[in-house]
Amino acid sequence: MDFLCQAIIFDVDGVLINSDPVADRHWRTWADRHGVDYDTIARIHHGRPTVETIRQVAPHVNAAQEAHLKETAEADDTNGLVLYPGAKELLAGLPRDRWGVATSGTRRTVSIRFPHLGLSEPMVMVTADDVQRGKPAPDPYLLAAERMGVAPANCLVIEDAPAGVASAKAAGAKVIAVTTTNRADDLGLADAIATALATLQISVHPHGLVVQVNSAV
Repeated sequence: MDFLCQAIIFDVDGVLINSDPVADRHWRTWADRHGVDYDTIARIHHGRPTVETIRQVAPHVNAAQEAHLKETAEADDTNGLVLYPGAKELLAGLPRDRWGVATSGTRRTVSIRFPHLGLSEPMVMVTADDVQRGKPAPDPYLLAAERMGVAPANCLVIEDAPAGVASAKAAGAKVIAVTTTNRADDLGLADAIATALATLQISVHPHGLVVQVNSAV
């Protein structure tokens, strides 16, 4: 399956960077401290802003304060972070003004993780700090498209989480979902589902970017 687009917007964690060891470690610590069932957190936190997850699982705490503390500690923790296979090569092959990121993480997190893993910082970066409504609301992808100067309908989003897929679709973008953190059955809103980022082939043409899904679910 092929997609033609003018720009590609990537989610970060679960798409470009495998941060599961870091996220799990900090969520488990937080859950133990507040007496919250970790499995409940694990079912919903992918693709959502930290503050929204905390509001759902622990409505009795100060969600904004707790999210800030957790996000700061997690951003500074690079132990166990790795790139997904093909991520560095894929980004290196794209014009820098034709790709960006929209993540539920903080700007601090992206600014630490990208250089740590040898990635150039995106020219367009939308984080949880930039929007009042995070995924699954369309705001992150609407803002990313606006900053890239491309209509959402001409953007292709690469996502891994149901909340992110819903956000991109609500913004009017096409979506390829990778099954790195969620089952294909949970990503059904996507226009295509791939087993891994490395199965995507992207070529640059005068009329735009062509993205080929070589291994679909």
